[in-house]
Parts: sequence; structure tokens; C-alpha cells
Amino acid sequence: MSETWIYPTVLLCIYGFFTNIRPSEPFLTPFLMGPDKNLTETEVMNKIYPIWTYSYLVLLFPVFLATDYLRYKPVLILQAASYIITYAMLVKAQGVLAMQFLEFFFGIATATEIAYFSYIYSVVEPARYQKVTGFCRSVTLLASAVGSLIGQILVSVAQVPLLYLNIISLSSFCVASLAPWFLPMPSKSLFFHQEESAPEDKAGKELVNKSEDHEWKMPNNLNKDDTVFTENTGSTGGLVEVLKTLGADFVKCYSCRTLLAWSVWWALSTCGYFQVINYSQVLWENIMPSNKFEIYNGYVETISTLLGALAAFGVGLVKVPWAVWGELALFIFSMVIAVAVYVMHIVRNIWVCYASYVVFRTTYMLLITIATYQIAANLSMQRYALVFGVNTFVALLLQTLLTVIVVDSVGLSLDIITQFLIYGSYFAAIAVIFLIAWLYKVAQRRCAAAAQSQTESTDSNPGSSLGETSIPKESSSII
Repeated sequence: MSETWIYPTVLLCIYGFFTNIRPSEPFLTPFLMGPDKNLTETEVMNKIYPIWTYSYLVLLFPVFLATDYLRYKPVLILQAASYIITYAMLVKAQGVLAMQFLEFFFGIATATEIAYFSYIYSVVEPARYQKVTGFCRSVTLLASAVGSLIGQILVSVAQVPLLYLNIISLSSFCVASLAPWFLPMPSKSLFFHQEESAPEDKAGKELVNKSEDHEWKMPNNLNKDDTVFTENTGSTGGLVEVLKTLGADFVKCYSCRTLLAWSVWWALSTCGYFQVINYSQVLWENIMPSNKFEIYNGYVETISTLLGALAAFGVGLVKVPWAVWGELALFIFSMVIAVAVYVMHIVRNIWVCYASYVVFRTTYMLLITIATYQIAANLSMQRYALVFGVNTFVALLLQTLLTVIVVDSVGLSLDIITQFLIYGSYFAAIAVIFLIAWLYKVAQRRCAAAAQSQTESTDSNPGSSLGETSIPKESSSII
């Protein structure tokens, strides 16, 4: 019984590994603009790529509910099928309209990623959540780096045409599609299908107030006795009941100012991250066309992924009082990201752009790891799924607005160089927001310290006014 977690974890890791072996991904834009598809930069940037953003946003919430209602496994099968359709169209289909349909199916595939990261929590005991999460995430990062490296070696050393990289990616997805069929079907899910848990299971699921820093504790209305999702009666909830529960938990979670601040950074920065990642290849192609020069996009993706994974691993080993330095760290690192994007805009040198991209992606992965930990450390796993979904939805909503205004042909339809000026300014604005938040907190603490000192002085002076009351010291939560 104690080893039942191994089988689904291994299958899920196999699935995650083969779905992330994509040697063609670093070369997607050169492939679309090359002789195989013969699309223009305007068609790729303004008419095709935005469709992914729109479809991802529209599908995210219904897929979120369907994933839980169908208990993950069918959605994983749907995800595998969507990836196969996407890359089959990439190999065979021609024209702008076909590529737009391709982006829609890719939107389905990315929207269903929530099934991959939440399935395992329904089939293993809570005590193993951290271990299986580490396995699944490490495998996806490793596979992404390996896929990029394979693609670059095949292009640079073996001179393999880009079309064959897509065929290799398609083959990898076909192998991956076998794994979900053998996964055990969960008997429960986070919201719709729940069973009465044993007392020890409830204790394990209530992952609230686990932070070692008392300043990161959630408020009293989020204590373990109030964990909504772990105290169901075991009946299958209807859609209305589930939506009411989600709404109540939404209010409770985001009433915590600490969680709200990290979530604000998460949503704002993820929006900008998606934009830079989506259009960086267009910028590189503009600076150094692949039909005239040898490109090294695969090496760049490999290095940035490995450094990001190393940064994410390292931050878990360093003890930092984020309650004290959180806003300042978000300001500094957001400014680093802004400078990296500005450099990509200003310097028309591919090597400088590559280096700036590595700095950008590594810094983001470092900060998103910190934000994830700070949010998850104080929430039950059920609430973490809700917060993760809401933050991602807000990020996609902002990205959609940014895409419509800056990228899409119905908006300004700016050239790629100007776009990166906008993205750099966007991250600079995020940095300013958290600089203001940090200065506000410093001022708030000084006022609280002064009030505390005055109160202590009054208490020690017998002749002072008896009408004065002690002013409690402010909590050090963000904002």
C-alpha cells in the first residue's frame, strides 16, 4: 500500500518527459517563415501567434472545471491528442488559416496542463505531495532542455532540415500518448468528486500554517479548521455548489495581503513573460535571418532552462526572510528583467540578445519559484489549485489585452523592435509598483516603531496620561 504512489508517478513522469521532448520548438518561427511554410513575419506575428493567447484564455476556466469533473485522466488523454493534432498540422498543413487552427489546438493542449500537475494529488497520499511534485517538475524541465539540445545538434552538426525536427517532436508525442491510458482512474477529485477522508488524511491535506516564519502565517480566517475543500461530506457536489465554494475560497485567500502581493507579481510578470517567450524568436529572426546565417536558438533554450532550473533549486536551499525583503527583491529582480528586455530591444546583436534572453528567463524562473513557494506554503493543496488557476487566468487576460493592443492587426500591429520596447517598459512599471510597496512598508514600520517606543515610554512614566492606549505593532506582511 505504501508503494502505490510509485506506479502513477512513474507513468506521469514518462508522459511529462516525452511531451516536453520538442527539438523543433526553438526553431518554430524560422520553420514557419522558411521554405516549408513560406509565411511572412507579419502573418506569423500578427495573425497566427495571437490565436494561442486568445484560445488559452477562453479555454482555461471551462477546462479547469472539466478537469476536476472528469477526474483528470480523460483530460490528459485529450491533451495528448491535442499535441498530436497540433504537430501533425505543423508537418502537413499549409496557409495562415490552417496555422490559426493549429494554434487553437495548441491552446487546448496548454490549457489542459492543469490536469498534469493536479492528477497526482488525487492518487497519492498528502505526505508525498512534495516528492512527487519535485519529480514531475524536474522531469519536464530536463526534457525541455534535452529536446532543445537535440534540435540544435541536429541542425548545426547533422544539417537536418527543420521539417524533420517537427516529425521527431510528433513521434515523441505519439509515444507520450500511450502513458495516460495506463494511469489509474482517481476515485475522487478536488471539487466535484470527494470522499470522506480518514482523520490522518485530513491532517495531511491541511497544509496550512507550515511556514517557519511566523510573519508568513495566513490570517485566522484561513486556519486549518476552515479548510473548505477538505471537509466535504463525500457526496458529489453540483456545479452551483462548486462555484459557490470556489467563490468563498477566492475571497478568503485573496483577503490575505501577503498572498495578494505575491499573486499580483505572479500575474503581472507571467503576462510579460509569455509575451517575450512567444515573440523572442521573431526578434532573433529579424536580427539574424535563419536563411542567411546559422542560428543557435536550441543552445540558448537549453542553457536558459538549465540555469533556470538551477536557480529554482538553489533558492530552496537559501533561507531568506521574504516577509522583510520580499518587495525589495521583487523590485530589484523585476528591474533586472526590464533591463534584459530593454537590451534585447536596443542592441542589434544576436549574441547580446541571446545573453539577455538567458538572463531574462533565469531571473523569472527564480522569482516564480519563490512566489510559488510563498503562496503554497500557507495554503492547502486545494486552495493552491484555485490560486494558481486565478493567477494564470489574470495573466492570460492581461496578455490578451496586451496582444490586442500591441501585436494584433486589429490593434496597433507594432513591429517587433517596438514591441520589445513596450515589454521592457512593462516590466519597469512592475518594478516601480513594488518599489512603492517596499517604501510604504518601510514607512509603516517606522511609524509603528515610533508609536511602540512612545507607548513604552508612557508606560514607564507614572505621570503620563492614563488615557493613552498601546498601538499594536504592524504585521510585516506585504502591502
